[in-house]
Amino acid sequence: MDISRVFLQQVKEIVCSCEPIMNRAFTVAEKGTASNLVTTSDTAVQEMLKEKLGELLPQAVFLGEETESEANEALMWVVDPIDGTSNFVRGMRLSAISVALVEDGEEVLGVVYNPFTKDMFSAVKGNGAYWNDIRLHVSDRDFQHSLFFTAFSVYDKKLAPQCMEVLRRIYPRCDDFRRIGTASLELCYLAAGRAELYFEIRLFPWDWSAAAVVVREAGGVVGTLPNERLRHDSPVILLAANNQKNFRILQETVATVVPVRPYIK
Repeated sequence: MDISRVFLQQVKEIVCSCEPIMNRAFTVAEKGTASNLVTTSDTAVQEMLKEKLGELLPQAVFLGEETESEANEALMWVVDPIDGTSNFVRGMRLSAISVALVEDGEEVLGVVYNPFTKDMFSAVKGNGAYWNDIRLHVSDRDFQHSLFFTAFSVYDKKLAPQCMEVLRRIYPRCDDFRRIGTASLELCYLAAGRAELYFEIRLFPWDWSAAAVVVREAGGVVGTLPNERLRHDSPVILLAANNQKNFRILQETVATVVPVRPYIK
């Protein structure tokens, strides 16, 4: 489908309309582990997005973190109502509403909004990436001068040793690393030239789909292991970099530690 500026603006307005929900009182529950949290704000934001995005594009199915919906890559909204729920619960102001549109298996529109800082990252395939009204472009730093975003599989800590081994191999070769706890923001920061490398061993489609459009439209690279593909029906190993050369080095390093995806779901 052709995505107009008007359509993108409508999506952004829908996302911003959820902001008041994130500024009111909420309760917290656990989803299986002490590290995997859900709040009443998560569910309320998702319900609003499902309703309003459904009105905007009725033919698209809806895949959200807080539902059991199945992926349909023909035309699908992929939504994380609050990416960085642990940050949100702790009042860290590093959380985001993440909305992607996927068509025929490809992410074609992405909106990532931090309502606490008013940072709006957005992109449409072929039309560039933006931070508020400023055009984004990745940095030109080489691997040695790169900042590396990574994490340690907080929802499945059995995978943490492999994550730490990747960091052990990358850290001496790059500048430094960071862990913010909100995948969509970390990827958007890469798109904005604030970092150059990204690796997580297990991300779900709502964690990365919107930000992937922003990274690609800012000139960066998003992918996974050489013999795997990015998909929306299961978690994936996600890799990103500011250019092909840095991506290849990162991908080769990760593949020596994690040669195949160590899970199905």
